[in-house]
Amino acid sequence: MPPAADTVLDEVAGEEDTGPGPRAGAPARGARAAGAAGLLTAVLFCLATALSRGHPFGPVTRNVVDLGQQYLPYHAYWRAFLRGETHGDAFLNWNSGFGSSFLGDIGTYLSSPVDLLVVFFPADRIELALYVVTAVKITAAGAATALLLLRLRPGPWPVATVLGTAYALSGWTFNFGSTVPMWLDGLAAFPLLCLVGEWARTARRPVLGPLVVALAWTANFYTAYMATLGAAVVLAVRLLTADETATARQRLAGALRAARGVLVGVGLAAPLVAVVFLGTKTADPTPEVTFAPVAWTDVLARFLPATAGASSPALFIGTPALLLALTLPFNRAVPPRVRTALTAAVVLVTLSLQWEPTHLLWHAGASPNGVPYRQAFVLCGLLLIAAWFSVAGGVPRPAALLAGGALLGGLAWAARGSADIDRWTFPAFGTAALLASAAALLALTGPRAGSRTPAPTASRAGGPLPARLLPLLALVLLVAAQAGEAVVTGKRIEERQRGEVAWSPRIGPWHEAVARETARADAWPRRRTEPGEVPGGNDVLLVGGQGADYYSSLTSEVTSRTLVSLGFGAYAKGRHPVTLDNPVTDALFSVGTRVRSHPVEPVRQDAPPRATVTVATTPVPPLVTVRPSPRPPGPAGDSAFARQESLLGASVYELPASRRGGRTLTARCPAGSDVWFWAPEYRGTAALAGEEPVDFDGRPPAVTAPMGVLGAVPDSGEVRIALAPEHGVRLPREPVGCLVRARLDAAVDRLTATGATRVRTTGHTVTAELPPGSTGTAVLAVPRIPGWRCAAGDADLRPARAYGGLVAVPLDGRADTVHCSFRPPGLRPGGAVGAAALLALVATGVLHRRRARG
Repeated sequence: MPPAADTVLDEVAGEEDTGPGPRAGAPARGARAAGAAGLLTAVLFCLATALSRGHPFGPVTRNVVDLGQQYLPYHAYWRAFLRGETHGDAFLNWNSGFGSSFLGDIGTYLSSPVDLLVVFFPADRIELALYVVTAVKITAAGAATALLLLRLRPGPWPVATVLGTAYALSGWTFNFGSTVPMWLDGLAAFPLLCLVGEWARTARRPVLGPLVVALAWTANFYTAYMATLGAAVVLAVRLLTADETATARQRLAGALRAARGVLVGVGLAAPLVAVVFLGTKTADPTPEVTFAPVAWTDVLARFLPATAGASSPALFIGTPALLLALTLPFNRAVPPRVRTALTAAVVLVTLSLQWEPTHLLWHAGASPNGVPYRQAFVLCGLLLIAAWFSVAGGVPRPAALLAGGALLGGLAWAARGSADIDRWTFPAFGTAALLASAAALLALTGPRAGSRTPAPTASRAGGPLPARLLPLLALVLLVAAQAGEAVVTGKRIEERQRGEVAWSPRIGPWHEAVARETARADAWPRRRTEPGEVPGGNDVLLVGGQGADYYSSLTSEVTSRTLVSLGFGAYAKGRHPVTLDNPVTDALFSVGTRVRSHPVEPVRQDAPPRATVTVATTPVPPLVTVRPSPRPPGPAGDSAFARQESLLGASVYELPASRRGGRTLTARCPAGSDVWFWAPEYRGTAALAGEEPVDFDGRPPAVTAPMGVLGAVPDSGEVRIALAPEHGVRLPREPVGCLVRARLDAAVDRLTATGATRVRTTGHTVTAELPPGSTGTAVLAVPRIPGWRCAAGDADLRPARAYGGLVAVPLDGRADTVHCSFRPPGLRPGGAVGAAALLALVATGVLHRRRARG
């Protein structure tokens, strides 16, 4: 490297490079780099949101896909939970799915320490709270990366700042992380786990290391697993290259220390991880996915700015940063062993994205539904580490820059035909490339290293730029190139997502009105209050009440299958059951109050929606009823109507033999009865003669359509249903049921008379007082998910039985109370592992202190 280029970037920081060893003032430089990276990251992320007119800087919703349907409602409920405003506790969520396990959801969505910030925001500012949580996580990732880079190899801290920001604002962050906030914990975990690897390699911080691992795996074990694999790759490179004098035994010792730290850290997180892991085993299974790698054209395109897509790896890190990474193989100033090992690591990890065995390894053995390249943030981090090693000792030589530039140009040319390319991609790429080239030129023409020759002074008439200002100007151009591309990328990805994927409106008057009415009507546990449908998903988490709606990666198969079999609808391949406004299921689940709301104007992206709200209360049986037999009477049949009757223990529908002629169904039913249409795979409209058409949206396997009421049977008793399907018509054997209200009222009266006289609940328990001498089976109107244990009278708690998918307790006539308690599966074994890991950590700390004193 020419003398003029070897440490010119150190001139920016007012420091000289002293090589790869320790440098005086390293902690201060690390703190400056981390702070500056965090600040720059936060500013640019907010600027990208503001330019896209996204909330909270503009009127347009950011609630795309699961951000609006899952993560926003969960954080709203988390806030209420932390403030003691929920009926459930950390074990059980009474609001969702008629009673669902909550500890697993905490570990999946809410266990990051940053998520605690929601408690400081008012309930009507939960969108702002989640945005702050998202920004803080991204900021932490930038700060941690800047700190890591300076720990791996000393160099100019301003450049470490820029590269740390590049990692935090990668394409993965904008395309996936910012809309799946819990994945951002993995983004921040990768640099932190790399630091843990450095501590293990150098036999430092044996207690803090496992604690960092535990924090990462507790915050989000899914992406922490990926980050751990990535950190292992970095550690392997460091063990081979950081100390050429190290023996094989010393390298092995470093690897073993790292393995010990990971095992202890994961063990400390086991109480939560075990619950989540076992929750995935009992969750409603999604269709098996076979990994199909995307074309390499699309992979290369995702290195460029403003590209977006759900099926390709988001690898944008900024054109200047990518250029620096591509110079590493040609940069002779970097030791050959480092150059070779890091380049090989980047190449192998890139190839691993496209090979099914390694794809499965990255995703813990199961190809995910949805985004198939969730581990791409690790490759972004590796690329920025490569960029740092290439630039930390000074600007790469012109030959290396030209070779890297040629690779960059070839990449862009090869990617030109990808569908992921945006109209902003090549203008942003070209501008950033020009600014990066200008920055490199200025840096290479700066003062030579260690020179004490006074810099020339510009004349008052306007002479040449002072030479010592050239590195500063180079840094300004570098920041402008990286920042400009990042902002453009973030802006365009947000805009494209709103136009291409499902979205939910902002929280506003509609949600607030439903929440008020639900709170006013709440009579839990005497009866449930169902808030009905509001825009988005996980309605009850947003507005309160106790309903069927529940969307989680851990939705129990029992819950999903039970509700769908009774005529409820579901999204997300069964993992999102939704409410059903049906009098029979209301009686089955003790839904006594139902809130109904309807929009008064079209729902828009740029304004919170408004609606009219009504409340209706009807008599229903108590939460605990008594049935005469240990299982539902008679065959359930293959229709939702028959299964409802079997679980209710009464015949309340007329199930006519419907005749189909073309697109018309005809049947005969009692006059005045309610006509219900059930066709879970049907997509289109169905209209009873003289009534408005009703929409059905069955799209198997992703969406199951709920049954719907079409109107009342006329005096003639003739039922004519006109079908208008979007595609072919596929109907079940019994698509029509006519509900006779008098029969239902009689069944409700009977169950009420024999049911519990009083029901008490705590966070995860239910106690019901029954009429004396009750025999048969006590049925709790809660899905019998794993974890329920029950007993009659003073008997010991035992795993609950099931009655048509609901929690059941056998009665022998001697007990007048039943008691049920819920404990998430995995809590006990996870707790035992956690306790053992804690003892191991304490022992490690004691031994380390003794050795230090000796």
